[in-house]
Amino acid sequence: MERNVDINVISDGKKYKSSDMAKIGCNDCSGCSKCCHHMDGLITLDPYDIYRLICGSNGEDFTSIQNNHIDYIVDKGIITPTLKMSKESGACTFLNDNGRCSVHDARPGICRLFPLGRLYEDGSFSYFLQKDECDYKEKSKVKIKNWIATKELAKYEKYISDWHYFIKEIKDYLETASEDEVKQINSALLQIFFITPYSDDFYGDFYSRLDKVKQIIETYH
Repeated sequence: MERNVDINVISDGKKYKSSDMAKIGCNDCSGCSKCCHHMDGLITLDPYDIYRLICGSNGEDFTSIQNNHIDYIVDKGIITPTLKMSKESGACTFLNDNGRCSVHDARPGICRLFPLGRLYEDGSFSYFLQKDECDYKEKSKVKIKNWIATKELAKYEKYISDWHYFIKEIKDYLETASEDEVKQINSALLQIFFITPYSDDFYGDFYSRLDKVKQIIETYH
């Protein structure tokens, strides 16, 4: 989730690229799952997150994953899917009884990043290290692209940037939109980007859908 904070306070002061090394290795978490607890509304999901979770599940579709693992928040007018936390334990609903992620290979982008974050500026983004977020003290250096472990990383990073700035534009537009427009745009975003299944060509599908939604929004101007 986007935060308005002083980057110099929460980070080590460096901006990283995916080809850089950073002190993020945490010995496979050593049985710790603190970052998987009490994150209500904070682990926001983008369309690729949902696609990856569906592809990595045992035949689950969006409805099944939504019912069991997704909550929603409203962020500046946009209805945004987030990872659901257990009401009883406060743990992510994907965390198993051994405190391990049951969808680790298909985990969402924000989970893959931690303890890194993304700093968006000038139409793109860089990575930064959240220096006090992870309790493990003796971190080792790891190449960031290996830490993120995402296929076609260049395409993924472009998509992440395009999605972020598109959603930012929508949020700005909704500030002055009518209540009916807000409802219709949110319905279109959820149906087109999240609910409708993707083919094996996620990025091709995504950019076709992005053009479609932009055309829909243009009709409101």
